[in-house]
Amino acid sequence: MVPNQQLRSSEPSPRRIVLLVEDEPFVRDATCRTLEKAGFEVFSTANAQEAMNAYALLNGNIDLLMSDITLPGRSGRELSLELRSKSAKLPILLTSGYNAEEGTRDSQDTGTHFLPKPYSRVELVAALEKIFRFTEKKRPATHAG
Repeated sequence: MVPNQQLRSSEPSPRRIVLLVEDEPFVRDATCRTLEKAGFEVFSTANAQEAMNAYALLNGNIDLLMSDITLPGRSGRELSLELRSKSAKLPILLTSGYNAEEGTRDSQDTGTHFLPKPYSRVELVAALEKIFRFTEKKRPATHAG
């Protein structure tokens, strides 16, 4: 995980929390910096097991899983299915530099999105903003009494 990022589970952040899973250190660091500059709170991990540990330490309080599809051990797709079993409405952004068809395989699932690598900073932030606009519409309205 990001060394300077403290995991807290007691109080939710006012910012959107992204759990980033990327095994390439350069890509992970660059993505983390981009998302933080865009105003997101990011917890970064290098593999699925670290991501599951972070998810548990955060008591599931994340707003989005962003994962590379190809990871050592469990794939990003397997990780996304495991987290979906715990949090059915969790938005997921899968990334891959290998095969765009592989990434869009779950296109029937409106909560799973795909961003092909390489992506620019602008494309990355735009993808997350689009996902959050969509998920905000899906949240039930609250009524003040």
